[in-house]
Amino acid sequence: MKAIYKREVRSYFNSMTGWMFVAALTAFTGIYFMARNLFYGDPYFASTLNSILFVLLVLVPILTMRSMAEERRSRTDQLLLTSPVSVTSVVLGKYFAMVTVMAMPVVIACLCPLIIKLNGTAFLKADYAAILAFFLLGCGEIAVGLLISALTESQVLSAVGTFGVLLLLYLWDGLVDYLPTTAAGSLTGLLVLLALVCFLVNAFSNNWKVTLGVFLVGAIALACGWVFAQNSFAGLLPDVLGRFSLLAAFNSFSVDHVFDVRGILLYLSLIALLVFLTVQVVQKRRWN
Repeated sequence: MKAIYKREVRSYFNSMTGWMFVAALTAFTGIYFMARNLFYGDPYFASTLNSILFVLLVLVPILTMRSMAEERRSRTDQLLLTSPVSVTSVVLGKYFAMVTVMAMPVVIACLCPLIIKLNGTAFLKADYAAILAFFLLGCGEIAVGLLISALTESQVLSAVGTFGVLLLLYLWDGLVDYLPTTAAGSLTGLLVLLALVCFLVNAFSNNWKVTLGVFLVGAIALACGWVFAQNSFAGLLPDVLGRFSLLAAFNSFSVDHVFDVRGILLYLSLIALLVFLTVQVVQKRRWN
């Protein structure tokens, strides 16, 4: 993994990709920091981080689009898949290389709360907690891009697909508000979600027995819940999906100034799940 990591870090900074990511994110952070904190006198640097979340929608796809797709296009993935290094080490090496690129502008941003402190009142604990959440959010978005890059050999499709998924996550709270709140609507929505989960299970396992088992267990659980506690289904669908909002978790740090342990666990769980799925995608292609 160490050799893969070093190779990937070098490749990012031997090209324009790594430098462009660091420069662009640092520039936008500096612009919003100057405007909100220095000019308007906002004592919370967390509000600046909240304002630049949209920048990640553009920069993360650029960073991740070549991570796995380029290997497939140039057929160099065959060398990696037949090397003595495990698939997990390959994927983790690539992922940690992108996380390293992400960490550089975040480290620079750590100076901003100190600048606020030198010029007046600052809330260092709240600001550094928000920086941690911002970094983990970025790592989660990188994991999304890594998985999508592993699904295609086209860098363009990888970038567009990653942007689409990140845009969906960015608009998640607003979209959840449009979901049905009736008991019947929630049941229907949960059945659709169960079908999507089964589709993913079948795609990664290629085992219809496992897929059928997951569907039957989920359907029986929903049926029992509907029979014995139908009223509890009212508003259940938006409530369940709302708990997976990445921005709501970040807002706990940047707006409410609360250290949200649940939000940290959400980010870490998302990262672990997406990296695991990426390993399974590559592993499946290896044996095929």
